[in-house]
Amino acid sequence: MKRSMWSSYFNSLSPEDMVAALAGRGWRYAELSDEHAEVLLGRGPAEQTGQAFARLANDSGLSFLQGHLWLRCDIAGPDRLATVDRLKAWLDLFLAVGIKAAVLHPAGYSRYKNGDDPRAIAADSAASLAELSDYLRGTDLTICLENLFTHSTTCADLISLIEAAGDRHLGICLDTGHLNLAGRDQDAFIRQAGGRLKALHITDNQETSDQHLMPFGPGTVDWPGVVRSLMAIGYDGLFNYEIPGERHAPLPILLAKLDYIRTMTDLLFAEAAKP
Repeated sequence: MKRSMWSSYFNSLSPEDMVAALAGRGWRYAELSDEHAEVLLGRGPAEQTGQAFARLANDSGLSFLQGHLWLRCDIAGPDRLATVDRLKAWLDLFLAVGIKAAVLHPAGYSRYKNGDDPRAIAADSAASLAELSDYLRGTDLTICLENLFTHSTTCADLISLIEAAGDRHLGICLDTGHLNLAGRDQDAFIRQAGGRLKALHITDNQETSDQHLMPFGPGTVDWPGVVRSLMAIGYDGLFNYEIPGERHAPLPILLAKLDYIRTMTDLLFAEAAKP
């Protein structure tokens, strides 16, 4: 596994300054956040902007192998066709950056809340995912559906969507915090996902709200257990932190926390690898 930080740990910095901050503290992998991706998309054509950003990152020794697609989109919403078209520009950007795993939230929260037929929501979601998968034909990019705590809470929920959409260019992102809030078993989720698990959002909470904390604070996730389960299935992607609950601090303290998280991760991996 590769230690990684999601780019909006430095959400107040430009994409360029964010790269400098992460690379300057010895980080070699990162997830491109929805916020920084939106900034890049606002600069011009997705392919050209993505290639320029990739050159900058590579020159700094930082690789963005994972990215978060448009955070608040709904691929089963009433304007889902327009949403799918907009997501294609995001995929163009991610392909140009060199991202391999594009994280996407399953659709339909507002429709579930309104009492719509879950079968209709699933059918619209699958149709959108199938179109996005077709768009990625011939590439090495995988759209990774993320488990939530309001709906699509189980690995089986995500696999059902993937299979309904044709099971091409589709995988799973485990959000450990969402799973903790939903009261699900981390080990069971990881083992059921198996080879479909292509991305991670590493985050903790106290099972009361989505606090997005780093491991070994007040949260309740069993971190050695999570890492052992990932090792057991041979997961070799990014061990990627998504921890906005930790970023309410001046820049020097954020940088110091980054050093601690790097050391803590190495110790966690070593502890989990013990027989």
